[in-house]
Amino acid sequence: MTRRRADLSGRRIIVTGAQGTFGRQLCAALLAAGARVVGLDRHPGTAAAAPVIGCDLTDPAAVEPAVRAAVDRLGGLDLLVNNAGVGGPAPAELPPGEVVRQQLEVNLLGAWRATAAALPDLVAARGRVVFVASRMAVLPLPLAAAYGVSKRALVAYADALRHEVGSHVGVSVVYPSMVASPIHDSTADAGLSLQGVSRLEPVEGVVAAVVHAATARRAPRDVATTRRGRLELALARHAPALADRVVRRTVNARIAAGYLDAAPLAAGMVRRHRDRAG
Repeated sequence: MTRRRADLSGRRIIVTGAQGTFGRQLCAALLAAGARVVGLDRHPGTAAAAPVIGCDLTDPAAVEPAVRAAVDRLGGLDLLVNNAGVGGPAPAELPPGEVVRQQLEVNLLGAWRATAAALPDLVAARGRVVFVASRMAVLPLPLAAAYGVSKRALVAYADALRHEVGSHVGVSVVYPSMVASPIHDSTADAGLSLQGVSRLEPVEGVVAAVVHAATARRAPRDVATTRRGRLELALARHAPALADRVVRRTVNARIAAGYLDAAPLAAGMVRRHRDRAG
């Protein structure tokens, strides 16, 4: 995506999930644009020269003190980037277990906790909050229900937040597709790789979309990370039945080709596909 040169001189920013694939590059890009950045992550240290405060977003007692420490270090807050996220296989037909709970805790409740802790400072500064969601929030895929549910819920939270604080705080949601990252490792290990279903895109596009949300004259509501992403968002919103057919056709083609034969979590889908085909 083509963006104008970013200028975030003097802006005070917190990035959650700062040690991850997106987080490190986000910190580097924000610092390069002149911002002052402090990260939050389970692993303290530094990310692209930005200090990172240790914080487990799934621990309600840990989030507010960590945000307070970051704000104190920055001397205020102009932008919160809710970037932290986890993934993993979770078929919708199976009972929710620890994998599901973890994704809801990090992807939804962690962002909610961090935002609530940061809001007084964001309101005071007339700042912004950016949520890194996923195209799966609007274009869900099978066998990854927890991720899609958590990200769709995150978008719903952002929409509610915008109604409540939008007069004082800009609220934006960024929608990446699949980016090469360790977040997909557990899915691949389960034989449920999204290769061929979701198209890979460069992490630089995600970073550029976040920076755009931070620097645009007015906080954009929704930000796609690629031209294809804009098309997919429009398709999902304005022609959901057609979007469903596209996903079904793609997934059925992969099942027919045997890509999911060795994946126990996909056994139900494979069996039903063969029953219908037979």
